[in-house]
Amino acid sequence: MPNAPADSMTGAEWLARTIHATGTTHVFWIDAVLRRTLIELGVLGVTRVLAHTEKSAVYMADGYARIAGRPGICFAQSVGAANLAAGLQDPYLGRSPVIALTGRKVASLQHRNAYQELPHAPLFAAVTKFAAEVDSAADLPRLLRQAWRAAMTGSPRPVHLDLNGRIAEVVEMGQVSEPVSAASPLDMRMPPHRPVPPADDIARAAKAILAAKRVAIIVGAGATASGCGAELLTLGERLAAPIGVSLGAYGLIPTRHPLAIGTIGDYAAPPANRIVHEADLVLYVGCHTGDQVTYAWRIPPIDTPIVQIDVDPIELGRSYPNTLGLMGDPKATLALLIEAIGKPARDQSYATSAVHSMAEWRAERAPLLASNETPIRPDRLCAEISKALPADAILVADTGYSGIWTSTLVDLNGAGQTYLRAAGSLGWAFPASLGAKCAAPNRKVVCFSGDGALYYHLTELETAKRRGIAVTLIVNNNSGFGQGWPNLVRQQGNKPGDPAEMLRFGPTDFAAIARGFGVRAIRVEDPNKIAAALEEAIAADETVVVDVVTDIEARAPTPWLPEGAA
Repeated sequence: MPNAPADSMTGAEWLARTIHATGTTHVFWIDAVLRRTLIELGVLGVTRVLAHTEKSAVYMADGYARIAGRPGICFAQSVGAANLAAGLQDPYLGRSPVIALTGRKVASLQHRNAYQELPHAPLFAAVTKFAAEVDSAADLPRLLRQAWRAAMTGSPRPVHLDLNGRIAEVVEMGQVSEPVSAASPLDMRMPPHRPVPPADDIARAAKAILAAKRVAIIVGAGATASGCGAELLTLGERLAAPIGVSLGAYGLIPTRHPLAIGTIGDYAAPPANRIVHEADLVLYVGCHTGDQVTYAWRIPPIDTPIVQIDVDPIELGRSYPNTLGLMGDPKATLALLIEAIGKPARDQSYATSAVHSMAEWRAERAPLLASNETPIRPDRLCAEISKALPADAILVADTGYSGIWTSTLVDLNGAGQTYLRAAGSLGWAFPASLGAKCAAPNRKVVCFSGDGALYYHLTELETAKRRGIAVTLIVNNNSGFGQGWPNLVRQQGNKPGDPAEMLRFGPTDFAAIARGFGVRAIRVEDPNKIAAALEEAIAADETVVVDVVTDIEARAPTPWLPEGAA
């Protein structure tokens, strides 16, 4: 470049070297965008994972971010921006730090019916925490730092940088004089900060908690990001408080710990909601009080006294009016709360009742976990997964019934194992599991997906094969959308028509399809062969599809609601 400073570099060189300097090991994209940057990344040893759809690229970056504890990075050219934005819904709802980079056509082509061009800002407005246009390479360092900081702090969420040029060529070919550095904020890892509330707030919270006879604790994704499992158990034991979780915190404590009551809300096992409903006070820890975890703000009742710990002050008291808020990192704040509470003498009856309720429910469910019925019951499949998961495994579940089956019936050790779940986007799990494996190459990754979800991104089997990304993909193959099936049949009633036209498909042999992609696969129709299939698949150093033929009529556990609370 003429007249370039002697120590300058191109935007492509600066971006690639900066991504590498942060410790990022993989990026995910759809061609054609940032080709010069991608070439530089390859020179530096960063793995470039070409996906088959922009949404898949986002979901891979999301899975990567949740495991790596740093932003996942995904790219798309100008025409792919709308698809990339659609994919950002799940990391936005799941509060995951994803950085999305797109190209846009140069200013002289804007507002002139340029081929394939739409305004990008409206597309990303609803699914990003921060967005900016990068007009020149000189702007890139400042805006990337801001994007990284926004993605990681407070409630982590996606950000978007729209780079000048259809494939970002204007920014790539421009000059950057700022040196490459991974210094703050680009050295952030989750959690980037551990603020704590003032001492008098801690004292007020401790007083309120100790005054309540029956305290329940509900834990969310913010607690998972903070890594406060040990503190939760200490506090729960000192307060004799049952501990429930949102899907984002499933597995943070051992699921078989005496105080563990599993997921709360509309994905709960039957006893869990009733236990929380009986509480005099509920302590929310890093848990956003949305409709799913509260079963539309009925569990606990809306007038229940609440103590809420969250690093993002905007969440404190968002849903429950009688809230005492503690703005702080969950782990650091719990440590102070434990110290303030001490070792009080507590009535054990509430916790004891919760233990008995959970034991009774598990005993009732046990025959289904051991069922030899065919088609196979998902209960039996979940029981076999619990036995097969390695001690440091990552279990990735899709939304809907996949989330309910796994979060109520798969047991996790609360130590080395990790649970990731979709925040609502069907089909998220398989590409997210590939991203998770990229972030943790030495851990076994197991994906639980329904067949309806897998159809969304089935082509990423080719990506897994091509890039050598080894996951175990379990297909809960019931030839339809099982969660809504009985409701639809009931609504159809005696009206003319076949409800199967709306929610049934297949039957499809996903093992045969996988083999067509060159991927190893096992078809399972006998429940007694699940264990051997899982053992073989998890032991392999390649992606293996375990296609399990299950019963669409099988019902997952039904959450409890108080009488009259329809």
